[in-house]
Amino acid sequence: MLAAATILTTGCDSQPANTVKMADSKSDAAAKAKASKAAKIQRAARAKANELGQIPVLMFHRIVVKPATTDDRSPAQFRADLERLVKENYVPITAAEMVAGKIDIPAGKHPVVLTFDDSSPSQLTLNEVGVPQKDTAVAILKEVAARHPGFRPVATMYVTRDMFGKIGREEQAQTLQWLKDNGFDLGNHTRDHINLRGRSQKEVEEQIGSIGREITSLSSVKPTTIALPYGNQPKKPEWALRGKGYNHTGAFLAGYTPAPAPFSKAFNASGIPRIKVMEKKGDCAQFCSDAWLDWLNKNPDMRYTSDGDAGTVAYPKFKNPYLRKTFATWALPY
Repeated sequence: MLAAATILTTGCDSQPANTVKMADSKSDAAAKAKASKAAKIQRAARAKANELGQIPVLMFHRIVVKPATTDDRSPAQFRADLERLVKENYVPITAAEMVAGKIDIPAGKHPVVLTFDDSSPSQLTLNEVGVPQKDTAVAILKEVAARHPGFRPVATMYVTRDMFGKIGREEQAQTLQWLKDNGFDLGNHTRDHINLRGRSQKEVEEQIGSIGREITSLSSVKPTTIALPYGNQPKKPEWALRGKGYNHTGAFLAGYTPAPAPFSKAFNASGIPRIKVMEKKGDCAQFCSDAWLDWLNKNPDMRYTSDGDAGTVAYPKFKNPYLRKTFATWALPY
């Protein structure tokens, strides 16, 4: 009887070993999670991370030896543009990565989006063995990236029916496939590069949808962003984002200002600003790339700076009111 009583008493007053282990395991997991978050906050603070800051989206067109307009850059100018970005700790990302919030760059670095409009042969022409020809934009970008490890040789190419000067489908497909295979982003720039302002919904959808289908047919890539010709939005901005046969996550304008981060309340997917690339002179002196990059250097608290973790949105605590609710679970204020 005594033995039975002892057994009963023990059974009532003690917890099963597996229950104790589970409690300890949960406690350990919570402690590890807390320590991990604390370490991330420390890293973000050391990097002076500001992932609610502004991102320069640079707008290029042709790269030619003798620029004919202020939209053109010479190979020497383009090299200098890229070397400046390297020196100032920028790392290229694509437009698709930006709008999706997939900004995976090292701590302390700043994202920059390189965009090329009109699918010109000066941007990419492959030689007979499938290598980018010297002094095309892609060749220069890869050349600079090879000299500076960590500077990603990626950009977003906004395609029209010109298709980099290729007429035959085989050559068109080869060019688009090369871009896809080498990490470049293919975007929509309308079929005929027409001003969408004042056009009917049917015309807008035809211009956007037709070239989108052609890009997909040739490369198996479905464009996720569009660059609006002349920076002009259609009567209803959402027509550029969604229509028959297409569903874009971002529509980019022409040159003006740096763009809000995708995590910021200021971000507007239907009208993302870009910056015209040129020196400080003439009518564009206040709004050109040189002026804006200078401004971001002088105002580092306004510039996007990475914490090195693509799964968090790190920023100083006082910027809490500017975070989009969509990304609340990613938030890492410090």
